[in-house]
Amino acid sequence: MQWDAWGDGSHPSRLPAPVRALLSTLLRGRPHPVPRLDRPELAPSRLDAVDRAALEEAAPDGVSDDDTERALHLGGKSTPDLLARRTPGLQAAPDAVVRPRSHDEVRAVLAACGARGIAVIAFGGGTSVVGGVEPDAGEFSRVIALDLARTAGLLALDDTSLVATFGAGTTGPQAEELLGRHGFTLGHFPQSFEFASLGGFAATRSSGQASRGYGRFDDLVHALRVAAPAGELDLGRAPASAAGPDLRELFLGSEGAFGVITEVAVRVRPLPAATAYGAWSFPDFVAGTAAVRALTQAGIRPTVLRLSDETETRVNAALGGHLTRLRGCLAVATTEGADAAEAEAVLARVDAAALAAGGKPRGADPARSWERGRFASPGLRDALLDAGILAETLETAATWSNLPVVKEAVTAALTEALGAEGTPPVLLCHISHVYPSGASLYFTVVAAAAADPRVQWSRAKEAASRAIGAAGGTITHHHAVGRDHLPYLEAEIGALGVAVLRAVKHTLDPAGILNPGVLVPR
Repeated sequence: MQWDAWGDGSHPSRLPAPVRALLSTLLRGRPHPVPRLDRPELAPSRLDAVDRAALEEAAPDGVSDDDTERALHLGGKSTPDLLARRTPGLQAAPDAVVRPRSHDEVRAVLAACGARGIAVIAFGGGTSVVGGVEPDAGEFSRVIALDLARTAGLLALDDTSLVATFGAGTTGPQAEELLGRHGFTLGHFPQSFEFASLGGFAATRSSGQASRGYGRFDDLVHALRVAAPAGELDLGRAPASAAGPDLRELFLGSEGAFGVITEVAVRVRPLPAATAYGAWSFPDFVAGTAAVRALTQAGIRPTVLRLSDETETRVNAALGGHLTRLRGCLAVATTEGADAAEAEAVLARVDAAALAAGGKPRGADPARSWERGRFASPGLRDALLDAGILAETLETAATWSNLPVVKEAVTAALTEALGAEGTPPVLLCHISHVYPSGASLYFTVVAAAAADPRVQWSRAKEAASRAIGAAGGTITHHHAVGRDHLPYLEAEIGALGVAVLRAVKHTLDPAGILNPGVLVPR
């Protein structure tokens, strides 16, 4: 991706006219445009000749301390990250980018870095929005970005067992293309799909937009191969096992702090031949939530199921150019099948449940409109910052009985924090990942950028995070812990839970070179 923006430049660089018109209607406060810089200012690499020779021996032709390469690995792509890229002055950068080709080269790089005292940040697509891939050397004086892009590829396909093994640096589109040649799909489509890697999906416990139909990424993982400073692990050999605790779970969500995931074996499915689309409106979010809960607990499994609150429904309708007079909340669903009849049969069950809960059918257009633009939203943040508008997201999950409490608490916290800055926000919320016992809540926050938007968002994020914990939600459903959520982790897992993480870290990474400051408090 670009060094200072989401995406590769293919997303629109200017706000579409409907967005500008909508923002002028909804936003209050005077925006402060945040201009982009022409180029980053980086400190010289701190690697010496011995460091470089050791890394080049470990990953031949895979080491670069060129400023262009280093600038592409400055960290993730949260709004605070994007604001940092627009701030004049030295940018924190890795001292080199190292691109191994294989598991064995990753092991060799870790050995070299352990011997030389160099911190290592495993880097997939660079799409973290929680401070998960910052070039932070911690207690060490040098740090490298371990870019896994050259490990990409389909390493094995067991079409009898429906298991495919990939190099961890394989991106979402690469995986779908490689599987598609054989008539299969992984079915994992998070908003970061275009750029994120399978290793990153595993390391952050990613959840895709089709999670109701295909499951979260951790549901799809059959096996992992991991390189750690203390050695290597090959985990997962059968569809299920009672051979003690499932050690794969140590690395799913480990964010490169315990080891580097080098290979991922995933469960795949035949490509669907047909997709059906539907949408339903409900009087309010409470009624829509009750409908979504009822059809989920009834065991109905559309591929995609989303419910937008009143504000998000209004915004999406205006941007999509459909149902502009719609009031209340909108749910959209997609269903898949081996043929049109199978897809329509599942959609009919969703429709019956929605109607029974008081929903009104709204046709296929809203769901098709959502699908067309489902990867575009992150790229809009760059154009919004150009116009002086802050936009960011945060997410959580709770049980069905507690979901309204969490939503109200987060809404109040964000409204109060940003209102105190003189920039009252526009808050959008949706449910997009559902379970028999509960669901996720995904908030989009839009406000006029204050004179110091980094401080503005930091205060709002802290207020929302504290509200989530106090209301009984999880600090993260699928964005991971990173650095941003670390202050709230102990409140969720307890002091003993943190001690367990420290013990695992010490065993696998005794010197602490892997992603210092992430997941495990220092």
